[in-house]
Amino acid sequence: MTDRTIDAINILSKFCGKRDLDVLSQDELEKKFGIRQVDVAVLFGGSILCGADEFAKVINSNMAKTYMIVGGEGHTTSTLRNRILQMFPEVVVENRTEAELFDEYIRNKYGLKADYLECESTNCGNNITNLLNLLKNEGIEFQSILLMQDATMQNRMDAVIRKYVDADKQIINFATYTAQVQNRDNRLAYTKEILGMWKLEHFISLLLGEIPRLTDDENGYGPKGKGYIAHVEIPELVRNAFNELANEYPELIREANPNYASK
Repeated sequence: MTDRTIDAINILSKFCGKRDLDVLSQDELEKKFGIRQVDVAVLFGGSILCGADEFAKVINSNMAKTYMIVGGEGHTTSTLRNRILQMFPEVVVENRTEAELFDEYIRNKYGLKADYLECESTNCGNNITNLLNLLKNEGIEFQSILLMQDATMQNRMDAVIRKYVDADKQIINFATYTAQVQNRDNRLAYTKEILGMWKLEHFISLLLGEIPRLTDDENGYGPKGKGYIAHVEIPELVRNAFNELANEYPELIREANPNYASK
């Protein structure tokens, strides 16, 4: 572990964990976007458990007209089931989707619930397409939307929705946590405790998996590649950080899981 390794992780974490608001409040919405409520607020199931706490803040602050949780079963589902079972042993988690589990969590902890659940999606792409279909089917029109996803995938979620909605839609990103690392007794460690946070090796793997996906070339997810997402500009600083980390941890670069591909 070197200072360059620490810097590389923190650069990738900040880039992937896109946030357009400093805090979750109506005053912050008004300051940044001139509105006190978004039309729709969405929590995505790929997030770690603290995402539900952040979503509860949005509901309690009356920041949206409609609240939705999106998520079927994907590569993060088993971890979420285990976390919720640890906190609420009485909750049935078997065969339940991420959307159902997060909704159960905020009901048990805060007495809150989402207006709508989408329980079929398995990846970032159909998270968005299923969400947009649900909004259409329910007759919910929106001009502004708040997206809340795991910090490793927030930038990609933004790129997916930009592919499908008109440019005049106000897309507001709020990664459900911000994670940075430091040297603690000659070991990598998070700078703060985050509820449900990934083990560090897995977090690094998730970050390393994002940059090839976001890169707009023949191998990436952008218009020049698979066409799953809108173009994402990757700064040189981020590219260098990826190369630094990939050289140190080549075994951690995460490939897409075909079990959760869109059908």
